[in-house]
Amino acid sequence: MLLEKHISDLLYRYQCVTVPGFGAFLTETVSAHVTGSASSFFPPKKVISFNANVKNNDGLLANHVALQEKMSYELAVVKISEIVNEWMYLLQNRNRVVVKNVGEISVNNEMNWVFEPANTVNYLTDSFGLSSFISPEITREVLKKEVEALEEKAPIIFTPERKKDYSYLKYAAVFVVMFGAIGGGGFGYKMYNDQQIETKTLAVQKNVQEKVQQQIQEATFLISTPVNAVELTVATSVEEKMPYHLIAGAYRSEENAIKAIAELKSEGFESAKMLPLNKHNLFPVVYASYKTLEEAQVERKNIQKTHNAEAWLMIE
Repeated sequence: MLLEKHISDLLYRYQCVTVPGFGAFLTETVSAHVTGSASSFFPPKKVISFNANVKNNDGLLANHVALQEKMSYELAVVKISEIVNEWMYLLQNRNRVVVKNVGEISVNNEMNWVFEPANTVNYLTDSFGLSSFISPEITREVLKKEVEALEEKAPIIFTPERKKDYSYLKYAAVFVVMFGAIGGGGFGYKMYNDQQIETKTLAVQKNVQEKVQQQIQEATFLISTPVNAVELTVATSVEEKMPYHLIAGAYRSEENAIKAIAELKSEGFESAKMLPLNKHNLFPVVYASYKTLEEAQVERKNIQKTHNAEAWLMIE
């Protein structure tokens, strides 16, 4: 049985995977960041750590092994215990324990365990398909200085041949005035009459336009027929999501699951309920569901001490 594969699979979905009698592998989400002078970009990821003090069996790993290997829960616990004994023997003899795609555990001179995480797999599913890359340094300031230096060396000059001579216009104006005076009043009267007609036409068009705009505004804002009020129903609350479930057991028979719920409620667990049929054709029965991981972890420890040592936490 490849226990490291089962641990690796669970790290994608859970923040804590405990190996009974050995320790717990923990994950923490780290945001995307940039390091180094070469601008190396790294996507968000889960950083793995190890805590040798957490050894209690929370049932998560054993249940997963039992489902994947198609064996009973009790046999899965025994198989895990055998592998843990092998790991403990290696560490006692100062050898490394290699958990593929998770990390390595070794012993230092003080006989303390040292965990080195493997960086080959990103367990953050939101970052699927993202990889690190190096961006070349942007030389915007250098190019700006080079352009400014070129502008100083090659200023723009307006050459004399591009400057046009418009002095002939004043002579043309004098010629027009003289032609008007010589040509008689007929030509001058025609120009004056055309100008007056154009002015009156513009005034009439402006007046018509103002009346059209006024009618549009009245049609827009004056409504003769009253409109009945419409009542809208607005949702006042949204069902709060409870993604953390404290599992009491999983049953292939729905009838047995209902009996288990009734028994839990008789013992004081009023929030006990049954979750929908999962992909393994099992009906999970939960003590309760919680909004935050912290609250769920506290209740899990209490129930393991007082009611069921095999209770485990499932996160949707």
